Amino acid sequence: MKTIFSAAAAGALALALLVQSAFAEEPLKIDDNDTAVTIDTEDGAVEIIRKKTDAALIGGVLQPMVPVPGVTPVGELEVLDALKTGSAKVVDMRTAEWRSEATIPGSIHLPYIEVASRLDELGCTGEQGNWSCADAVNIIAFCNGPACGQSPIAMKAMVREGYPAEKIFYYRGGMQNWTVLGLTVAEGMF
Repeated sequence: MKTIFSAAAAGALALALLVQSAFAEEPLKIDDNDTAVTIDTEDGAVEIIRKKTDAALIGGVLQPMVPVPGVTPVGELEVLDALKTGSAKVVDMRTAEWRSEATIPGSIHLPYIEVASRLDELGCTGEQGNWSCADAVNIIAFCNGPACGQSPIAMKAMVREGYPAEKIFYYRGGMQNWTVLGLTVAEGMF
């Protein structure tokens, strides 16, 4: 069977492709400065970029595994163990809007923008700028995932305020990994 395109149809197709490419997503940042990293391989140079996928909750910038010296990274099994045994408080450090959509069941909410003034909820005494954290509890901090800066910002503020870094555990995978792995979420939580 022979397919014939009219000049109008060909023009419409060309216009559609032009519009689609004009609105194609820009590459996401890998770190604060770069949207690409070029590496040398046996087959030549390869440019690694980052783009938004269906599994990504946010754009953001990739976060280090250890955002503050002394903080320990953890995975899903450690989070589940803490929820089951109470060995650490699992702390959702995202904004209320994100938490209300879905969160880890059993987590508490301490938004990253408030943590420096609410360390008493984690065993410290005093007030912002003058905390004593000798009785601080172990926490597992999380936010939206590997490209979310909310919990790293909060952890930096906590340590600056005197919270012991060795009592902070970082679930960098956050809600992105939790949901991609099909783990149960709680919705409508504030």
